[in-house]
Amino acid sequence: MRNAVKERSLFLESGEIRLEALFAELQGARGAVITHPHPLYGGDMHNSVVEAAVSAYRESGISTLRFNFQGVGRSGGAFDQGLGERANVLSAVKSMSDSGRDKIDLVGYSFGAWVNAGCLQMKPAVDRMVFISPPVTVLDFSFMQSAPSLKLVVIGSNDAYAPPEVIRKMIKLWKPAARLEVIEGADHFYQGYLDRVRDILKDFLVQTSCRA
Repeated sequence: MRNAVKERSLFLESGEIRLEALFAELQGARGAVITHPHPLYGGDMHNSVVEAAVSAYRESGISTLRFNFQGVGRSGGAFDQGLGERANVLSAVKSMSDSGRDKIDLVGYSFGAWVNAGCLQMKPAVDRMVFISPPVTVLDFSFMQSAPSLKLVVIGSNDAYAPPEVIRKMIKLWKPAARLEVIEGADHFYQGYLDRVRDILKDFLVQTSCRA
């Protein structure tokens, strides 16, 4: 099965900082860069929601690249309030592009979604964006007036950081046509609902494959 392709360890260059990363290379032009939750609260590239997203893409035959933001794990540098982290994302997207992928999904969970959103003004070479629980009640998303590449937003019905009633209003501003999936019973951390996160992503990839 395609998910059996092993990830290999490597380091990305983000300016003068080296970022610890895992890359699974599969055939095809599509790849996904997947970013993790808040470093100051234990977030890293081995987070269970990140793992679910990586699994969904790999099982769908799509190359994946996940990495630790600066200051996390074996990545150099230090936490930079999202600024240096944006540069990290752009470097990861470039690395995926340099690997031969010209159709790149940028997937972010929680803090990772916020950092990815902050990259939009720099026009990264990204085909589609996916947000998982963008934490709109604790991080400022007001800078994002539109997100043409946003295709999918996944949240839990009990997520205090990405409340469904707030997310529905913000999607109208970001990208009205974006698909919203609300997982009933799930909170911000998706304990007990990781399979559902993976299945939603896999279904999204199947449904959009003919238009990718």
